[in-house]
Amino acid sequence: MRSLPPLNALQTFEVTARHLSFQQAAEELDVTPTAISHQIKILEDYLGVSLFRRRPRPLTLTEAGNLLYPAVRDSLDRIAAAIAQLQQTPESTTLTVSVTTVFAAKWLVPRLSHFQRTHPDIDLRLQTSNDVVDLGKQTVDLAIRYGRGNYPGLAVCKLMSDVFMPVCSPRLLKGKHSIQKPADLVHHPLLHFEWIHFDTDAPDWKNWFKAAGLETIVPDDGLTFNEESLAIQAAIAGQGVALCSSIHVADDVALGFLVQPLDVSLTGFNYSAVYLENHPKKALILKFVDWLVEMVADELSPTKAKTG
Repeated sequence: MRSLPPLNALQTFEVTARHLSFQQAAEELDVTPTAISHQIKILEDYLGVSLFRRRPRPLTLTEAGNLLYPAVRDSLDRIAAAIAQLQQTPESTTLTVSVTTVFAAKWLVPRLSHFQRTHPDIDLRLQTSNDVVDLGKQTVDLAIRYGRGNYPGLAVCKLMSDVFMPVCSPRLLKGKHSIQKPADLVHHPLLHFEWIHFDTDAPDWKNWFKAAGLETIVPDDGLTFNEESLAIQAAIAGQGVALCSSIHVADDVALGFLVQPLDVSLTGFNYSAVYLENHPKKALILKFVDWLVEMVADELSPTKAKTG
């Protein structure tokens, strides 16, 4: 039988030696510095040697600590690698995807039944959030991000780009003030939603009127929502005109719930699937990414455009 000290004490030693700080080790392990000190003392008592020089500061390793640290570090790395390998076996069928709320509601969710039919072996879980998740923590396997496509340290698969155009209920075109040119919008309420993570080049009403040559119009009035999906629903209800992503309103336009009365548009950003290149679930990730690419290609095909 191997004679080994408590594994908790070894892990605590590795983290403390890596940071050379009880405080930083405590923060990483989510315990108190006192708990760190206690575990180090257990290990030192077991070994009968001092592992750290505590005075004078900063904290340093003793000769014994320098001997033990690489052995413990490498052993824990091998354990972590073995666990990661086990997690990519066929038994690991859960795939967690982070996606923006509006993309999930208006594009992804309506199409997921096709993925479930073609990949019944994958247990797909969606997490909707407009905040950027840290894929390094591996609580999420894959993220569908909206932006300019620059994601350092991640594998990136561009899915699609969009444009922003005014949309409204067909009822607004039959009223007293028809919408035939950009200036006609002054007779209708404008629906806004907040752009939190983008600069002044966001495709909003202010920039749209600038592109339409109507910079004198200040489009600040009207309802403002924190989600684009809510602005889309308000437009469907006939409450005003919204400036929305062509991707997000495609189904509503095809069904006749919305119309795009004007041709002036703004370039949006890109949707991309991003993930860690060496993720233990890469096989599952690539199945979902390949499905996304297939769905996008199908909807952009000439045949789909003619029959849609």
